Amino acid sequence: MYPRNVSARVLEALGDSPVVFLHGARQTGKSTLVQHLVSTDHPARYITFDDPTALGAAAADPTGFVAGLDGPIALDEVQRVPDILLAIKSEVDRNRRPGRFLLTGSANVFMLPRVADCLAGRMEILTLWPLSQGELLGRREGFIDALFARSLPDAAPGGAPQAGLVGRLLQGGYPEGCARKDAARRRAWFSSYIATILQRDVRDLADIGRLTAMPRLLALLASRVGSLVNCAEMSRSLQIPQTSLKRYLALLEATFLLCFLPPWTSNLGKRLIKSPKLYLNDTGLAASLLGCGSRRALEASGLIGPLVENFVVMELRKQAAWSKSQPGLFHFRTLPGQEVDIVLESPSGSVVGIEVKASASVRAADAKGLHALADAAGPRFVRGIVLYSGDEVVPFGKRLHAVPYGALWQW
Repeated sequence: MYPRNVSARVLEALGDSPVVFLHGARQTGKSTLVQHLVSTDHPARYITFDDPTALGAAAADPTGFVAGLDGPIALDEVQRVPDILLAIKSEVDRNRRPGRFLLTGSANVFMLPRVADCLAGRMEILTLWPLSQGELLGRREGFIDALFARSLPDAAPGGAPQAGLVGRLLQGGYPEGCARKDAARRRAWFSSYIATILQRDVRDLADIGRLTAMPRLLALLASRVGSLVNCAEMSRSLQIPQTSLKRYLALLEATFLLCFLPPWTSNLGKRLIKSPKLYLNDTGLAASLLGCGSRRALEASGLIGPLVENFVVMELRKQAAWSKSQPGLFHFRTLPGQEVDIVLESPSGSVVGIEVKASASVRAADAKGLHALADAAGPRFVRGIVLYSGDEVVPFGKRLHAVPYGALWQW
């Protein structure tokens, strides 16, 4: 079992919340993590709704099923019986003792209207993404907190030459995918994985037709990672109505295959009317959808840059779950076209900008967007960095540094 860095957050939540919900894409290791926790740090009875008997009993009488449970309970794959959350709400309202229910789900059941608000104020929600680079190495990353510190670490991380970085992109972070070193076998696993998601989890969430359009949509999304969402253009490319497309995107987001990076502006109201950027949850999955199983194929696709950006966004999203800074993730774009790939904003309003470059050198022009972000954020701007595939931390302006990719998992 890979140690998961979010484990401490789960246990902390169980110490003061009646219900803790750990959700994320299928095969990211939720069941393995929960079974480990209930056998060591949080003794509880484990029940999975992948078991037909448990599923049938809970679906037939959710209230009776929950009433018959004694002591702390871990319920796996609760999206298969969404009505059980209403029964859990009633039980928690009678007894709000912390740590009573540890739930997992492969789909975001809170996108379903009938259960969206039933556990508000009673539950803490955590997301388990595919393995981070630090988790693959057995260490807890502190990169985000280092960026918000008064100064960057003195020790430079080891370099991440582009060849090594491409290998990380192609491998991704799914435990099963990482276990398959042969590119063809890894591609076969991803293919089966997508088929399972579409036939099982998507159908659990919605009675949806034209599932044949979903693989084409996923491949199109893989070719658009890091770009602004443009439903009109995607609708024309796939020849499906925009209403259907938006529904498909919502379902892919609900199953954690797709995520969005909202825009950052100093005006909070404007964030709601600007377009987000889209990313897939794993670069190994994205490369498989694009048919890129090798460095040569990836270079021929011309998509190394976008996939490196996708890689960095997801590493930061994973690390945000256990960082002390707990930042939100955004992107920055001005009307004149100045942009910053990733903006981190702490709860106190401090801002860090990150530019992603798939190259071994950094030019002054690479920091234009960071200068614009610094102007927009004013005194809230902590620093800006350009991630690159070199091997030294290099200052190139006030509060601006070029930082090797290795810092992502070595700091």
